[in-house]
Amino acid sequence: MIISIASGKGGTGKTTVATNLAVSVDGPVQLLDCDVEEPNAHLFLRPSIQETKTVTTPIPEIDLEKCNQCKKCMEICRFRAIAVIGDTVLTFPELCHSCGGCMAVCPEGAIIETGRELGVLETGTVNGVSFVHGRLRVGEAMSPPLIRAVRDRTRAGGLTLIDAPPGTSCPVIAAMKDTDFVLLVTEPTPFGLHDLKLAVEAVKILKIPMGLVINRADMGDDRVRTYARSERIPILMEIPFDRQIAESYSRGEMFTLALPEWKARFRGLLEDIKTLVGKGAGTK
Repeated sequence: MIISIASGKGGTGKTTVATNLAVSVDGPVQLLDCDVEEPNAHLFLRPSIQETKTVTTPIPEIDLEKCNQCKKCMEICRFRAIAVIGDTVLTFPELCHSCGGCMAVCPEGAIIETGRELGVLETGTVNGVSFVHGRLRVGEAMSPPLIRAVRDRTRAGGLTLIDAPPGTSCPVIAAMKDTDFVLLVTEPTPFGLHDLKLAVEAVKILKIPMGLVINRADMGDDRVRTYARSERIPILMEIPFDRQIAESYSRGEMFTLALPEWKARFRGLLEDIKTLVGKGAGTK
């Protein structure tokens, strides 16, 4: 089973839920941190990194001796990554989406692929949890290919947890797509509700069952709960605004270590998710 843990906004406690769930359940567990712009699950799990791999994406390189300036490559590129100016062909690697269209239409075979570094992929283990995350290169804007590289490390069998990026843009879709369940983490505030609605609409488009965790549940108001009821989204867990939980987080520790009774609650959360997936519930 693959569970993506997501949120409409940052700071809701998504990584807190992902890491504590990973160390609480029984059996083989894999945690994929797909928040490649700001990965932080490793700060809590503290895995032993065993492999580091550079991830690249293909971009075009023009052989000007073969090129006849027909402009077909420029015309097919919807991202304006190629420009033909007189006898010169300019490429803009940061705009390229690596679709390969320019190579397919070039009549002279003047385009070859070269690689542009996106970031690194790191894998490791800690206490039976298999861990993978990506680190996007500083200044790089193209995160979905690196997220897909992290997703490609998904193991067959067992439980895979995906710590998705915040928001509802392309990186989030890359992290949530083709998963069995999306666990949305929110907070009972106006901002939390606003961005939760955006996240719910994105999950509906993907047609994936979903459930809700409300973090810092005893602050704010009841509008998140009212919205969840109106959308028939099950609230699977509520985490209180608790001093011990906050202190554990500030030390870079999972709060299930300080409050071991929460391990049973996270195991119950997983069982509830399995039940919903089996019923095909949590969608509308």
